[in-house]
Amino acid sequence: MILPAERQARPFEFELDTFAFANELVWQYRFDPQTGAMSAFRTTPPPAYSHRCFVLVRSARQFLYHARFAPEQPALDPVACAPLIRQVVSRSPRQPSLPDERVVIPGYASLREFSQAQTDLLKAHCGGAWQSYCLRSHWRMVFPISRSHQARTAESLTRAITAGQAPIVHLVRFPQLTINHGIILFAKRDLTDGWGFAAYDPNLPGRPTELSYHTASRTFQFPRNHYWFGGRLEVIEIYRNWLY
Repeated sequence: MILPAERQARPFEFELDTFAFANELVWQYRFDPQTGAMSAFRTTPPPAYSHRCFVLVRSARQFLYHARFAPEQPALDPVACAPLIRQVVSRSPRQPSLPDERVVIPGYASLREFSQAQTDLLKAHCGGAWQSYCLRSHWRMVFPISRSHQARTAESLTRAITAGQAPIVHLVRFPQLTINHGIILFAKRDLTDGWGFAAYDPNLPGRPTELSYHTASRTFQFPRNHYWFGGRLEVIEIYRNWLY
């Protein structure tokens, strides 16, 4: 969905518009370099902040769409700041506020800086783990996803990023559920066979990662990391209209 000019947010910037802390993993994964097999074991001690990948990508875009950071003003104490966070994350993740309607966050220059200084406050007020499961868009993954659907998705993502938007996508392998994850895309580059989309992965907040699309096979690929063995997956754009 291309937004009207008066509702356009500025382009997403990784160094400004991401959370400094990570969505933690309940499971740890090991990959055998010889066989490619993956084994899993529970994180010990259990993580205190997990199952919130969709909460974090939704919240990151809500801060982009609805907050204005004011570093020139004095920072508020946590009690006064908490209602501002709740106000931001109660607004639509699909359409930005007009500039004069944005929530002012005093004392910080960006979400990145804010989340470094107020980690516990943001974790407490951006949303619970249940919100990563109760998404209106999750119905889509249980139905077959065709190659033509993935081609249309790639074209839609390319148009959105070209227009300066930051689409949120659901990465999934169903019914295996070897991956069930949300990321934000914010830039693209041309590949010899498709596009590479720069992405904010809330599991890996230290640096951008890349989701690639390959036109010949009409498939998306995501690189190996500490929770995914890498390779083909399906992509569904979410938080884009009343149905998703």
